[in-house]
Amino acid sequence: MGSDPPTDPIAVKIVVAGGFGVGKTTFVGSVSEIKPLRTDALMTAASEGVDDLARLPEKSDTTVAMDFGRRTFTDAGAVLMLFGTPGQDRFWFMWDELSEGAAAAVVLADTRRLDDSFPAIDYFEGRATPFLVAINQFPDAHDYEPDEIHSALELSEDVPVLFCDARQRPSTVHVLDRALNLAIAHLRALSQPVQGALT
Repeated sequence: MGSDPPTDPIAVKIVVAGGFGVGKTTFVGSVSEIKPLRTDALMTAASEGVDDLARLPEKSDTTVAMDFGRRTFTDAGAVLMLFGTPGQDRFWFMWDELSEGAAAAVVLADTRRLDDSFPAIDYFEGRATPFLVAINQFPDAHDYEPDEIHSALELSEDVPVLFCDARQRPSTVHVLDRALNLAIAHLRALSQPVQGALT
């Protein structure tokens, strides 16, 4: 008696969002199993007075449309299609298109600039998109407990707070695994097939 034929993994869209310079491009590049698509542009004098670089003097380029990567979770039978949003206010018009059909989101945050996380949090709360907050642990950042960050960001009880290093694949894979669990739970709660996450 033959075994069941293998099934193709289900595509699940995950958005990686957050403030300017929190590490979204690094996160997508670290976790992607393919060479990520990036739409970085060199920051020039045109950004002066528009982008706040006071706390990011070393930043020389910026995402102007999106980052795209892919990660397969074989055990879950899912392939995650990752869309990283631009961080600056002037590119936020891209968020609606990038978030269309997303099953879950990762809000990447920096404890040195925690207030920059509120626009992304408000955005996904408003769209009823399940999300988690991943604290990118920069070397000179303050150390806080997850419950302190949860309280400071005024998150609802069902929003997880994780710590990660956006440069390290095991760390970013762990974050995506949690995001996938959120997506599956959300789709099941809506009584939709997981295929509903396909875009």
